[in-house]
Amino acid sequence: MDDTHARLASCFQIVFPDLAEAEVASASPQTVRDWDSIANVTLISVIEEEFEIEVPLDELQLASFDSMLRFVRLHTSA
Repeated sequence: MDDTHARLASCFQIVFPDLAEAEVASASPQTVRDWDSIANVTLISVIEEEFEIEVPLDELQLASFDSMLRFVRLHTSA
């Protein structure tokens, strides 16, 4: 697990504290019961702060750990 992956996993565990570490990599609204629109906005906010990036409004539909990981890697020097 690289640093970006670990940092993003930490963001997920902040927003979804009941999510087991082993479940983070497969997290999506379909697999995480508490993932609703409010949790999505909160998660985006936590990710923006952690990685010092801005997620454009049209990207707010990032809907899985994998899609967010790809987005973060694309928009940071990580």
